[in-house]
Amino acid sequence: MLSTAAALAMLWTMAFSGSGEPVPYETAVARDAAIVEAAATAPGSIDSAETADLSAEQLELMAGDPDWRASARLYHAGGGGATGNDSLGCRPIPMRTVAVDPRVIPRRTKLFIRETVGLRMADGTVHDGYWYASDTGGAIKGAKIDLYTGHGRASMRPAMSLNMKTLTIADAGDFDGCPPAWETASN
Repeated sequence: MLSTAAALAMLWTMAFSGSGEPVPYETAVARDAAIVEAAATAPGSIDSAETADLSAEQLELMAGDPDWRASARLYHAGGGGATGNDSLGCRPIPMRTVAVDPRVIPRRTKLFIRETVGLRMADGTVHDGYWYASDTGGAIKGAKIDLYTGHGRASMRPAMSLNMKTLTIADAGDFDGCPPAWETASN
Protein backbone atom coordinates (compact mmCIF):
# COMPACT_ATOMS: atom_id res chain seq x y z
CA MET A 1 0.00 0.00 0.00
CA LEU A 2 1.28 3.42 -0.83
CA SER A 3 1.43 6.06 1.84
CA THR A 4 -0.17 9.42 1.12
CA ALA A 5 3.22 11.08 0.75
CA ALA A 6 4.41 8.39 -1.70
CA ALA A 7 1.23 8.70 -3.75
CA LEU A 8 1.61 12.49 -3.93
CA ALA A 9 5.27 12.15 -4.91
CA MET A 10 4.35 9.71 -7.67
CA LEU A 11 1.58 12.03 -8.90
CA TRP A 12 3.96 15.01 -8.86
CA THR A 13 6.58 13.02 -10.82
CA MET A 14 4.00 11.95 -13.39
CA ALA A 15 2.56 15.45 -13.72
CA PHE A 16 5.86 17.25 -14.32
CA SER A 17 8.64 16.13 -16.60
CA GLY A 18 12.32 16.69 -15.83
CA SER A 19 12.17 20.09 -17.56
CA GLY A 20 9.69 21.42 -15.00
CA GLU A 21 6.99 21.85 -17.65
CA PRO A 22 3.51 20.43 -17.06
CA VAL A 23 2.69 17.19 -18.86
CA PRO A 24 -0.52 17.10 -20.92
CA TYR A 25 -3.44 15.34 -19.25
CA GLU A 26 -3.63 12.61 -21.92
CA THR A 27 0.05 11.78 -21.40
CA ALA A 28 -0.39 11.52 -17.62
CA VAL A 29 -3.44 9.27 -18.04
CA ALA A 30 -1.58 7.04 -20.52
CA ARG A 31 1.35 6.72 -18.07
CA ASP A 32 -1.06 5.83 -15.26
CA ALA A 33 -2.71 3.14 -17.40
CA ALA A 34 0.71 1.67 -18.22
CA ILE A 35 1.64 1.56 -14.52
CA VAL A 36 -1.65 -0.17 -13.61
CA GLU A 37 -1.20 -2.68 -16.48
CA ALA A 38 2.35 -3.52 -15.34
CA ALA A 39 1.21 -3.98 -11.73
CA ALA A 40 -1.62 -6.32 -12.78
CA THR A 41 0.77 -8.76 -14.45
CA ALA A 42 3.54 -8.55 -11.85
CA PRO A 43 4.27 -11.53 -9.57
CA GLY A 44 2.20 -11.21 -6.41
CA SER A 45 -0.75 -9.49 -8.06
CA ILE A 46 -4.23 -11.00 -7.91
CA ASP A 47 -5.63 -12.10 -11.27
CA SER A 48 -9.38 -11.43 -11.11
CA ALA A 49 -9.97 -13.23 -14.43
CA GLU A 50 -8.57 -16.41 -12.91
CA THR A 51 -10.68 -16.08 -9.76
CA ALA A 52 -13.80 -16.16 -11.97
CA ASP A 53 -12.96 -19.75 -12.99
CA LEU A 54 -13.21 -21.32 -9.53
CA SER A 55 -14.47 -24.84 -8.98
CA ALA A 56 -17.65 -25.53 -7.03
CA GLU A 57 -15.54 -26.53 -4.00
CA GLN A 58 -13.50 -23.33 -4.18
CA LEU A 59 -16.65 -21.19 -4.48
CA GLU A 60 -18.12 -22.93 -1.45
CA LEU A 61 -14.92 -22.38 0.55
CA MET A 62 -14.81 -18.72 -0.51
CA ALA A 63 -18.43 -18.15 0.53
CA GLY A 64 -18.36 -20.03 3.84
CA ASP A 65 -17.24 -18.82 7.21
CA PRO A 66 -13.51 -19.26 7.81
CA ASP A 67 -12.39 -21.92 10.27
CA TRP A 68 -9.36 -19.87 11.33
CA ARG A 69 -7.89 -16.40 11.05
CA ALA A 70 -4.12 -16.38 11.35
CA SER A 71 -1.29 -13.91 10.99
CA ALA A 72 0.95 -14.95 8.10
CA ARG A 73 4.74 -14.92 7.84
CA LEU A 74 6.85 -16.09 4.91
CA TYR A 75 9.80 -18.47 4.98
CA HIS A 76 12.16 -19.85 2.36
CA ALA A 77 14.98 -22.36 1.98
CA GLY A 78 18.63 -21.39 1.75
CA GLY A 79 20.55 -18.32 2.84
CA GLY A 80 19.45 -18.49 6.46
CA GLY A 81 15.99 -19.80 5.64
CA ALA A 82 14.60 -23.27 6.27
CA THR A 83 16.61 -26.33 5.35
CA GLY A 84 15.75 -30.02 4.95
CA ASN A 85 12.38 -31.65 5.41
CA ASP A 86 9.21 -30.43 7.07
CA SER A 87 7.89 -31.86 10.34
CA LEU A 88 6.25 -34.79 8.49
CA GLY A 89 9.61 -35.74 6.95
CA CYS A 90 8.56 -34.47 3.50
CA ARG A 91 10.29 -32.06 1.15
CA PRO A 92 8.44 -28.73 1.44
CA ILE A 93 6.53 -27.70 -1.68
CA PRO A 94 6.89 -24.01 -2.61
CA MET A 95 3.65 -22.03 -2.31
CA ARG A 96 1.90 -25.12 -0.87
CA THR A 97 3.58 -25.99 2.45
CA VAL A 98 2.42 -24.16 5.58
CA ALA A 99 3.96 -24.28 9.05
CA VAL A 100 1.31 -24.18 11.79
CA ASP A 101 0.87 -24.49 15.53
CA PRO A 102 -0.67 -28.00 15.67
CA ARG A 103 -2.66 -27.00 18.78
CA VAL A 104 -4.56 -24.52 16.57
CA ILE A 105 -4.49 -26.02 13.06
CA PRO A 106 -3.87 -29.78 12.94
CA ARG A 107 -1.02 -31.03 10.78
CA ARG A 108 -2.13 -32.91 7.66
CA THR A 109 -4.96 -30.40 7.12
CA LYS A 110 -5.58 -29.22 3.58
CA LEU A 111 -6.14 -25.48 3.88
CA PHE A 112 -7.89 -23.03 1.59
CA ILE A 113 -6.50 -19.50 2.05
CA ARG A 114 -8.81 -17.05 0.33
CA GLU A 115 -6.28 -14.27 -0.04
CA THR A 116 -4.03 -16.50 -2.18
CA VAL A 117 -6.67 -17.35 -4.79
CA GLY A 118 -5.60 -15.74 -8.05
CA LEU A 119 -2.15 -14.78 -6.70
CA ARG A 120 0.16 -14.49 -9.70
CA MET A 121 3.38 -16.37 -9.11
CA ALA A 122 6.86 -15.81 -10.51
CA ASP A 123 6.44 -18.41 -13.28
CA GLY A 124 3.19 -16.79 -14.47
CA THR A 125 0.87 -19.43 -13.04
CA VAL A 126 -1.96 -18.47 -10.74
CA HIS A 127 -2.48 -19.85 -7.22
CA ASP A 128 -5.66 -21.83 -6.57
CA GLY A 129 -5.74 -21.11 -2.81
CA TYR A 130 -4.84 -24.60 -1.55
CA TRP A 131 -2.05 -25.06 1.02
CA TYR A 132 -1.00 -28.01 3.19
CA ALA A 133 -0.28 -27.90 6.94
CA SER A 134 2.77 -30.15 6.99
CA ASP A 135 5.29 -28.18 9.02
CA THR A 136 5.66 -26.64 12.46
CA GLY A 137 8.12 -24.13 13.82
CA GLY A 138 9.43 -22.88 17.13
CA ALA A 139 8.14 -19.35 16.46
CA ILE A 140 4.72 -20.54 15.30
CA LYS A 141 2.59 -20.11 18.41
CA GLY A 142 -1.16 -19.64 18.40
CA ALA A 143 -2.93 -18.11 15.41
CA LYS A 144 0.18 -17.72 13.23
CA ILE A 145 1.19 -19.51 10.06
CA ASP A 146 4.35 -19.57 7.95
CA LEU A 147 3.89 -19.84 4.19
CA TYR A 148 6.79 -21.63 2.47
CA THR A 149 7.72 -19.77 -0.71
CA GLY A 150 10.63 -21.79 -2.15
CA HIS A 151 14.39 -21.37 -2.41
CA GLY A 152 16.02 -18.02 -1.70
CA ARG A 153 14.71 -14.62 -0.70
CA ALA A 154 13.53 -13.86 -4.23
CA SER A 155 10.98 -16.69 -3.91
CA MET A 156 9.13 -14.57 -1.35
CA ARG A 157 8.37 -11.76 -3.83
CA PRO A 158 5.01 -13.12 -5.15
CA ALA A 159 3.65 -13.58 -1.62
CA MET A 160 5.15 -10.47 -0.02
CA SER A 161 1.74 -8.75 0.08
CA LEU A 162 0.60 -11.51 2.48
CA ASN A 163 3.45 -11.07 4.96
CA MET A 164 2.28 -9.89 8.38
CA LYS A 165 -1.38 -9.95 7.27
CA THR A 166 -4.27 -11.77 8.91
CA LEU A 167 -5.53 -14.39 6.47
CA THR A 168 -8.87 -16.19 6.36
CA ILE A 169 -8.40 -19.95 6.27
CA ALA A 170 -10.94 -22.68 5.58
CA ASP A 171 -10.53 -26.37 6.35
CA ALA A 172 -10.60 -28.13 2.96
CA GLY A 173 -10.12 -31.63 4.37
CA ASP A 174 -7.16 -33.80 5.29
CA PHE A 175 -4.32 -35.28 3.28
CA ASP A 176 -2.25 -38.44 3.66
CA GLY A 177 1.46 -38.73 3.08
CA CYS A 178 3.29 -35.66 1.83
CA PRO A 179 1.80 -32.51 0.31
CA PRO A 180 1.19 -33.06 -3.39
CA ALA A 181 3.24 -31.37 -6.08
CA TRP A 182 1.71 -28.54 -8.10
CA GLU A 183 0.49 -30.79 -10.89
CA THR A 184 -1.87 -32.73 -8.60
CA ALA A 185 -2.45 -30.38 -5.67
CA SER A 186 -5.96 -29.10 -6.41
CA ASN A 187 -7.35 -32.45 -7.55
